[in-house]
Amino acid sequence: MGSTSAQHNGGLGRRDVIKRAAAIGLITVPTMSFLASCASSDSGSGGPKAEKGTASAKNPLGVNETAPLDFVLFDGGFGTEYATDAVKRYETAFPKAKVDFRATQKIRTELQPSFNGGTPPDLIDNSGAEQMDMGVLVGKKQLTDLTPLLDAPSVDDPAKKVRDTLRPGVLEMGQFDGDPVWVLYYAYTVYGVWYSQTALDRLDAEYPEDWDAMLALCAKAKKKDIAGWTYAGKYPYYLPFSLYPFIGKIGGREVLDAIDNLEPNAWKHPAVKAAFEAYYELYKKGYVLKGTPGLDHIQSQTAWTEGKALFLPNGSWVENEAAKTTPADFQMKVAAPSSLDSSDKLPFGTIWASGGEPFIVPAKAKNPVGAMEQLRVMLSEESSKNFTTKVKSLTSLNGGTDGLALSTALQAGVDALAKAGDNVLNPRMQDWYAELQKQKIGTGALGELMAGRMTPAEAMKKCQEFADEAAKDDSLTHYKHR
Repeated sequence: MGSTSAQHNGGLGRRDVIKRAAAIGLITVPTMSFLASCASSDSGSGGPKAEKGTASAKNPLGVNETAPLDFVLFDGGFGTEYATDAVKRYETAFPKAKVDFRATQKIRTELQPSFNGGTPPDLIDNSGAEQMDMGVLVGKKQLTDLTPLLDAPSVDDPAKKVRDTLRPGVLEMGQFDGDPVWVLYYAYTVYGVWYSQTALDRLDAEYPEDWDAMLALCAKAKKKDIAGWTYAGKYPYYLPFSLYPFIGKIGGREVLDAIDNLEPNAWKHPAVKAAFEAYYELYKKGYVLKGTPGLDHIQSQTAWTEGKALFLPNGSWVENEAAKTTPADFQMKVAAPSSLDSSDKLPFGTIWASGGEPFIVPAKAKNPVGAMEQLRVMLSEESSKNFTTKVKSLTSLNGGTDGLALSTALQAGVDALAKAGDNVLNPRMQDWYAELQKQKIGTGALGELMAGRMTPAEAMKKCQEFADEAAKDDSLTHYKHR
């Protein structure tokens, strides 16, 4: 796995990857690529795998045309229609195959028993607050190597392999220690500070490019009874969407690499201290919406779309997830974190962007070939455009947006990536150590800090204690930037 500073994509360094990404208008969105809890032990024998079918030009993977396919989708910000549409395309290609498709928000609760029993579904969108810990699944050898899918001809251009149609950086996200690729991230997310251009215009304000300007704008808003910030107080692992790139901007990407690597004293770096103190100041000065620590992600998004707060740390799935409460004239946008000051290591515009909506094929799936074919169908231009049209987000397919009108949020994501240039960060904590990121650092430290129940010094100490525990935990598979 490449470092955040030099991920490799067929020999391309991260610098070239991001340049190319910006050039093709790469972008925004999706999903909660994180969170959550332990996966099961690798026990149980499961039923027999479906026999492979005969490979052909129309069926390059050799799907068994009568084998059933079991597909479980996370029912989150992107809804389910994009997936049911792709399932129909699979069923059209294989009319004798029965697809058992279902959606749930409780991925871990509902699927853990089948993993334990050796009878998991064939294809899973492992996302949301109940995401199974990807690092654990990989470490316990519970996932299928997706190389056959990546080396298969793409739907739209059989002369091109699927791997050659993906946006830069997507394959690396699915790796944990170099090859192979275990996870296919279907969406592409820009994380950052979300706001309404209309709300800023009403305050005669621009997006603040440094922290003094941020505090001044929050003070101005407070006089109008508008809070500066809100966030998902019940799920404070949303805070890193703006806080991590803020830390990386202040101290350089090596600070985030050290945090991901669980290095001793990584959380005691001056950049972490500066970032924590800046966010704590929002609390101390009363710039966080009252009651925020008790809000879930939907409630905080609704407070924001209702104009009760200016800024919200989130990912680009928020446009679709908050659509029902967003006013027509809201002009939703995303920006990179403000600078702390002119001494920051990286320029204003430094942002976090990466693949989202992680799809996996369990090692004990009965029909892994069918699962990979379903993903191949989803990575067609037709399915990709359908996703972008319906959920206001881009897929990891490189291109496929010709003729589509982009919303203000989607365009802001494109613009933010173009502005970032080489300075796109990709912290891996949420992929490598989901429980550490979500339950411990998120809830046990960052949430406490922003609620004013912990000082910055106490929060730094707590984060380091959590990281040290994880570093010493032999039951975890440990990953490192290389």
